[in-house]
Amino acid sequence: MVRTPICERLGIRHPVFGFSHSLDVVVAIADAGGYPVLGLARELPHEVPQLLDEARRRLAGRPYAIDLMLPSQVPEAARIEDLRGALPPAHVDFVQGLRERFEVPPPVKESFFTSQVRSQALFDEQIEAVLASDCSGVATAIGLRADLIERAKARGKLTFSLVGSVRHARKAMDMGVEVLVAQGYDAGGHTGPVGTLSLLPQVIAVAEGRPVLAAGGIATGEQVLGTIAMGAEGAWLGTLWMAARENHTPPALLKRLVDSASEDTLITRAHSGKPCRVVRSDWIDAWQQPGAPEPLDMPLQQVLTGDVFASMHEHDDARLIYEAAGQSVFAIRGETTVAAQMAELVAGMERAWRRLERLAA
Repeated sequence: MVRTPICERLGIRHPVFGFSHSLDVVVAIADAGGYPVLGLARELPHEVPQLLDEARRRLAGRPYAIDLMLPSQVPEAARIEDLRGALPPAHVDFVQGLRERFEVPPPVKESFFTSQVRSQALFDEQIEAVLASDCSGVATAIGLRADLIERAKARGKLTFSLVGSVRHARKAMDMGVEVLVAQGYDAGGHTGPVGTLSLLPQVIAVAEGRPVLAAGGIATGEQVLGTIAMGAEGAWLGTLWMAARENHTPPALLKRLVDSASEDTLITRAHSGKPCRVVRSDWIDAWQQPGAPEPLDMPLQQVLTGDVFASMHEHDDARLIYEAAGQSVFAIRGETTVAAQMAELVAGMERAWRRLERLAA
């Protein structure tokens, strides 16, 4: 069994850090001996306290972190209705044309994407709920807030920051972040321009002894052990868990992930307004065509297209559905379980270790 100092510090069996928006996945990762990270970026405000209470009950004292997205260039407070009225007419017309072309039905259910706007007021509410929770760690994926880092540490919570450059790593260290997650270009979701294998040694070099985790494009145990050999204390995986039954991935999206290769993901601003790696679909391709407008900045792009994103997931639209996904999509071959995925990751680490022993001999 491969264990690193951060495994001992957190009380986990394997150096595998698993990010997911699904609480069922988070619980299963904890059951399998990894360190789960619950993404808190798509919940309606009134759902957050209930979700965190359920996490407390189901995880029963086992370590887990909560990941927050805190971009800085958003309104102090905003209502989605007000921002809809301020959208550029050309963008509104373009999206309406796509709705008609793809025959997108309106979503039936209220969701974050149809009713909320990312704002400082929303972030403040999320932060208070997270600090009051029993999570053992707090991670930030976009944006850093010194007050959050300071308050989380004061409550005994380990602080993580996903960084895409040496500059971002130094900024996080200046704010007191304790664990750096070197997230490369390969990663799903919001990501930067440097590949994981190039970024990781640079972040380790400036980390001043802090634990560094590797993220981006990682889906096999061989990759996990490889990043540990480079000096990481573990690997952060996200895309892989979408193949788990516990994720409740819509069937059309699961098929798209199974059918996709690494080349079928791309970085686009069409999802959120910030560079975000997603798996391609006809909706994403439409934003890459000549004549398509440049996506709006966050949070306006979500205001513009959030109802379409909600609809394609609600109706499981095989033509349009997409999701944030990394180049690690190559490892998704069909529906499985978190337990089976973790067992394969551990087996992959063991295979890589035996291969190294043979080569060393």
